[in-house]
Amino acid sequence: MLSSLRTLNLAWSDIDIPSIKSVNFTSLNSLDLSINGISSVIPIWLSNLTSLMHLNLFSNDFHGKIPDFLETFSALASIDLSSNSFNTSMPDLLCNLSNLVHLQLSRNMFSGPIPANLGLLSRIEDLYLNNNQLSGNIPMSLGQLSKLKNLDISHNSLVGVLSETHFTKLNNLSYMALASNSLALNFSSRWIPPFQLQMFFASSCNIGPHFPNWLQTQTNLQRLDLSNSSIRDSLPEWFENILSRISELDLSYNQISGKLPRFHGNSSNQILKMNSNKFEGSLATFPSNVRYLDLSDNLFSGHIPQTDGTMNPNLEVINLSKNRFTGSVSVHLCKVPSIQVLDLSQNKFSGILPECLGNLINLTVIVLTNNNITGVVPSSLGSLKNLCSLHFRNNRFEGDIPMSLQNLENLVTMDLGNNLLMGAIPFWIGENLLNLVFLNLESNKFTGNIPLQLCQLNALQCFSLAHNNITGTIPRCFGNLSGMMITTLWVSSTKYYMSYYEENVLASVKGNQWVYTKTIKFLTSLDLSSNNIVGEIPDALMNLVGLRNLNLSRNLLKGQIPTSIGDLKQLESLDLSMNKLSGRIPQSLSSLNFLTYMNLSFNNLSGQFPAGNQIQTLDDLSIYEGNNGLCGPPVSRSCNVNDVSYSYVNEDEGQGEDDTEGFWLYAGMGPGFVVGILGLLGSLHFNRRWRVAYFKTLGNVYNWLMVSILVNLAILRRKVFE
Repeated sequence: MLSSLRTLNLAWSDIDIPSIKSVNFTSLNSLDLSINGISSVIPIWLSNLTSLMHLNLFSNDFHGKIPDFLETFSALASIDLSSNSFNTSMPDLLCNLSNLVHLQLSRNMFSGPIPANLGLLSRIEDLYLNNNQLSGNIPMSLGQLSKLKNLDISHNSLVGVLSETHFTKLNNLSYMALASNSLALNFSSRWIPPFQLQMFFASSCNIGPHFPNWLQTQTNLQRLDLSNSSIRDSLPEWFENILSRISELDLSYNQISGKLPRFHGNSSNQILKMNSNKFEGSLATFPSNVRYLDLSDNLFSGHIPQTDGTMNPNLEVINLSKNRFTGSVSVHLCKVPSIQVLDLSQNKFSGILPECLGNLINLTVIVLTNNNITGVVPSSLGSLKNLCSLHFRNNRFEGDIPMSLQNLENLVTMDLGNNLLMGAIPFWIGENLLNLVFLNLESNKFTGNIPLQLCQLNALQCFSLAHNNITGTIPRCFGNLSGMMITTLWVSSTKYYMSYYEENVLASVKGNQWVYTKTIKFLTSLDLSSNNIVGEIPDALMNLVGLRNLNLSRNLLKGQIPTSIGDLKQLESLDLSMNKLSGRIPQSLSSLNFLTYMNLSFNNLSGQFPAGNQIQTLDDLSIYEGNNGLCGPPVSRSCNVNDVSYSYVNEDEGQGEDDTEGFWLYAGMGPGFVVGILGLLGSLHFNRRWRVAYFKTLGNVYNWLMVSILVNLAILRRKVFE
């Protein structure tokens, strides 16, 4: 019965090759083995399926070569080999399948050039070669594919110039993706394409310096991506006609200048990315019917435009960062309750934050970093139950952290660093904000002890209290911060989702401040530097085996560096400078293979440096200065004095004592004896009674010694003669 089967769909069935290879499918027209995790070469038994018209092997682990027998499948109309592990060149034989309509080879490792006989695929409508390792030039025969509708060759290593010849007969082309190649588009300013595109993606291709004239002929264009395409021009007047139809536009990372054009968008899902250009002037209004607006990293100035919300009912993302906007944060933003992401960072905003921001109940991200905003943090922000990321760093906020923020139970990032906040660290942070991964309170005026409740923040991976007036000791329970124990990488999507926003965190690592974005997954950090913390470094901190940065510098810490510090195998940066630490540098420190920055200066450390490959590369003398008891390389002080060696007992047996103590004991006996004799003789000279008594006693001792000697000699003589 199976021999007459025409269609077999085994997608998502967890089937393997051995279980089906013996079945007779000689009449099969369609075979779907997609999404099964099959790891194999294309099996030879497929060569019997000579009637096959549709072959779908999508999302498996097929590898090796494309077998030659596929060339004999003259009826094949559709082949989907995408998302596998083919690592061979793109075979010419596929171009001999004259009935092929759909060819999908994307997301593999096909290499080498696109076959020159590509033009033989006279019926091809869908050609997807994206996300491979294809190289070389685009064959001119591409222009012969008159039925081609969808072309995707993006994300390869293709080079060369695309000219009008490549598109001669592409009358039906509606989707073209060329992005992420080293291609240049060289068209005449008078060229009229034979096609009408709906989608055109050419990010990272060389299209400039002028804006491509032929685009004004594309009346059906809905999505356009010309980001990073070397355009150094102003937008032409005709471009406003495109804006009236387009639903997704990306012109970012060019050098487009002039004023922003007028937007007359009709799509409620309009996405506008105009960031990282040279647009200037004021922003009169927000573009209407826009969902995503990114104008960051330009030269805009003036105030935020006013809005009553009716023209922007679906506005979810506003990114105006890295511009020159002034004035206060507008209360008009409160009239757009759909806002999810609000980024106004790195501008010149001043004044106080409006309380009505608490009305933006859909807000998940608010970023006001690097402005001059004053006043208190509005207590109304505590009503933003969906807030995941709060960035107020580097402003002039003052007063206490409002208790209402304890309601932000979904908060993952809270950055209040470099402000004028004061008071004690709120204990409720540890009791209520249990999803915190990044907590930055540095460079404020916080006082008091570190609350023990912070030890309940099990998700915490980056914590900074640096540059405050914190007193007391480091809580031992910090050793229970399980988020700093993991050595696997943190992935933002597993913690929370934020539309069109890339999380960023500032951290002081290796003596410099860094902003972590794409590398945020590598950041596990504890920074308590520049406070008045006392006591010893708790041994429990050595449980935080996922730490990459530990900074306890500029405090009043005493005692020894924990001998188990070598357990922090992931540590890349260690700063314990400017404390009162004493004793030896632990030998285990030399086992930290990733340690590239260390500062132990200005403590009371002593003894010889530990031996080890990695620590010997840290030979900058400034990181050890101010520890006068250290000896041996890399410092100049030798551990030998007059060939008398400094020696120590094993570190596991105790601290040990320096044998040079014996040297200095004997060296001091001579001067001491002389001083004692002079003192005695001086007393006898000036005191007659002492002098008479002294010499009388001395004479008696002499007589007693002489009598004893004579008696012992007489006894000895008698024994000899006997």
